[in-house]
Amino acid sequence: MSEQAIPICGEHKIPKEWRPTTFEYKEEGVSVRIPNVYAWVCPADGEASFTPETVDELIITVRELLEPARRARERSSVVTEYIVSVG
Repeated sequence: MSEQAIPICGEHKIPKEWRPTTFEYKEEGVSVRIPNVYAWVCPADGEASFTPETVDELIITVRELLEPARRARERSSVVTEYIVSVG
């Protein structure tokens, strides 16, 4: 992370922490969870603020994951949860 000011939580008025969190997205009965994504996180309530670069990557990843999940749901697949790891 480049040198920048530590963001302050607007609600709790405390400094956020740069740490991993889980990004979650739900659409049309399909949910996507992406763990270990670094973000500025409020220590009081866990509310995460992602960098613009991370948001761009999350959007691409979610779009890529939603389509096969929808197809699996349409064919009434018995497999309802997938864990994919890269790296």
